[in-house]
Amino acid sequence: MSTLLITHPACLDHVTPRGHPERPDRLRAVEHALEVEKFQSLARVSAPAAPLEVVALCHPMDYIEEIRDATPQDGLVHIDADTSMSPGSFEAALRAAGGAMHAVDEVMTKKADNAFVATRPPGHHAETARPMGFCFFDNAAIAARHAQKRYGIARAAIVDFDVHHGNGSQEIFWSDKSVMYCSTHQMPLFPGTGAAGESGEHNTVVNAPLRPGDGGEAFRAAFESRILPRLADFRPELIVISAGFDAHMRDPLANINLEEADFAWATQKIMDVADRFADGRVVSLLEGGYDLQALGYSAAAHVLALMRG
Repeated sequence: MSTLLITHPACLDHVTPRGHPERPDRLRAVEHALEVEKFQSLARVSAPAAPLEVVALCHPMDYIEEIRDATPQDGLVHIDADTSMSPGSFEAALRAAGGAMHAVDEVMTKKADNAFVATRPPGHHAETARPMGFCFFDNAAIAARHAQKRYGIARAAIVDFDVHHGNGSQEIFWSDKSVMYCSTHQMPLFPGTGAAGESGEHNTVVNAPLRPGDGGEAFRAAFESRILPRLADFRPELIVISAGFDAHMRDPLANINLEEADFAWATQKIMDVADRFADGRVVSLLEGGYDLQALGYSAAAHVLALMRG
């Protein structure tokens, strides 16, 4: 079983304000957790910078150029209340999108069975032409679109277990029957979208909101009852995971009480669907996770599951 780890040091150069939860130390925590002996067999490569035309599969070129032109020469510039840019942010965002693209390339050409892309900034809150929630470009959406455009994938699915709803991914694919978007998330919580009744124009949006205080039992039940059956009915040819680990009980930004074993379980269930319909093709992208210890342990459990460890 070959699992590929894709990252890039430029993703550490996206600097956020002091005290901001989405900080470079998040990536260091993931990298540190994947340095132990059981991960020695992981193939590791650097994320390329995505060509702008690949980012433009999901975002208008004038929006991409707007983000590029907003990048400061020094210091920080605020894009919205909680999303800011430093001089290294635009390259980091291109590396995050490029990591997603490269993961699809490697998995689709059978150079790897699956891949985990450990980059930042995250992506699932970025709408077609609107940055928000620490996100500039929707990396998961770009991965799905790239797989369709370059490899002729007819049906791609995104499964998002970040504790916050991926409003960007939902918005991008709302009227697209070729991409299914599935999400478990706490509700009510930022960004306020993701009610169970939000199902898209073609019933290919599947939301399974959780209540504050829910734990592994409710999370697994949401997967078993809502997400996995719909995924199987859809028969995706590639599954992209928006792997946020902020539903962990230690995370400061939410109130869901998952543990590492819950993320490993969900990963395995997603892989089971991929084995049935997608020749095992899974591309996983780091989204949220803001307690450094919980993030490291959870990412390690997720990658170990990808490795079928």
